[in-house]
Amino acid sequence: MSDSVRYSLADVAKCNGKNETRTWIVIHDKVYDVTDYMQQHPGGSELIEEYAGKDATDGFDDFGHSSDATKILKKYLIGDLENEDKHANRKKKQAVSNNGITSEGTKKPKQKTFLRILCGKCTH
Repeated sequence: MSDSVRYSLADVAKCNGKNETRTWIVIHDKVYDVTDYMQQHPGGSELIEEYAGKDATDGFDDFGHSSDATKILKKYLIGDLENEDKHANRKKKQAVSNNGITSEGTKKPKQKTFLRILCGKCTH
């Protein structure tokens, strides 16, 4: 995908589904326009809305989506993050240790249980 369109995190943030904008999310440094999929999502559009305009990698991975979900996601791929934002995302994620404590000493919020309750079909 060397010829792909590149977007910044600021570009993605503008597409948060509000004020009639499209809904974009980032998963593994790839940018997806999931606007047309939201109503089809087995757990409801609310789960995607939570990550609209943001990096949804942790939520996507923590939830344990199936290979079918990954195939569906490919249909909505519109580009990659710019290299600078890829690096910024990695640094931010490295600040969180394995036990969920950030470098500032605050707990990382746990959403996994909540997401599993709302979207049980995505856990297969």
